[in-house]
Amino acid sequence: MIDILTDSQALTNFLNSALRLSIPLAFAALGGIFSERSGVFNIGLEGLILAGAFGAALGTYLTGSPLAGLAFGLACGVLLATPLAVLSVTLGVNQIVAGIAINLFALGITAFLARITMGASANTQLLAGFHRVPLPVLSDIPVIGAIFFNQDVLVYALYLLVPALTWLMFRTTWGLNIRAVGHNPRACDTAGISVAGVRYACLLFSGGMAALGGCYLVLSQVFVFSEHMSAGKGFIALAAIILGRWHPVGAALACLLFGLFDALQLRLQFGNPEIPYQIFATLPYVASILALVLLAGQNVAPQAVGHHYDRRDY
Repeated sequence: MIDILTDSQALTNFLNSALRLSIPLAFAALGGIFSERSGVFNIGLEGLILAGAFGAALGTYLTGSPLAGLAFGLACGVLLATPLAVLSVTLGVNQIVAGIAINLFALGITAFLARITMGASANTQLLAGFHRVPLPVLSDIPVIGAIFFNQDVLVYALYLLVPALTWLMFRTTWGLNIRAVGHNPRACDTAGISVAGVRYACLLFSGGMAALGGCYLVLSQVFVFSEHMSAGKGFIALAAIILGRWHPVGAALACLLFGLFDALQLRLQFGNPEIPYQIFATLPYVASILALVLLAGQNVAPQAVGHHYDRRDY
């Protein structure tokens, strides 16, 4: 571990790993922010990431094109978010129960369909994907350039999405409507804003964003689909949303923090093979729990999050 502090190349490699490990979390967290800001607690992020990963693998497997895989992944995320929206917004099912159902469904259906469509080699089939594209001049900056500006197109897309979604949420009428619906849906309904429409749109957007996290796993990180490859990332993204105070920039920074702990636990595993790796693998989850405990009471969620709105109840 000392070499990280004394060797600039080791430090660069460590921070590069931390950034890449944080990207799937950041995509999912950005989608979750819009869902929760509109008043729907999206615990189904885990399943949506997995759906995006499967769609990306299937699309790439069938066409040989990572762009087609990206489109397939987005479609799968939006498709899986649709029943979640119906359950939580239209039918008024408990949002946590609906999210758990989506997670369990995604876990089973992706494993089943992967074996049917890609055969027994589903877990070992190497796929085409996106590779690093260094940005001229910027990638030559010492340390920082190699970390932030020698990445693939999905990482660069995330760089643009964070400020764009921040502007959308806090500087546009649409963003105001989202925040208002998540705070006081009855007042919005009285003002003529479709509460269900806003929540549906945010949930479908959340599905697409979380699916992008799954697409990144397959198309930029491991180039293969494996069952349950989301591995708890959706739940860490939920913690990042709270830690980032439901703000795109704050959530992205929280994801980077969790990425650092994830990279640290991997390094500890390789450096201490005599210790069971499961001990180190818990580090990101322990960090997320500690962060939430330390900030308990300091973060205020959107007032209507988790509550079904029906004008007949008023």
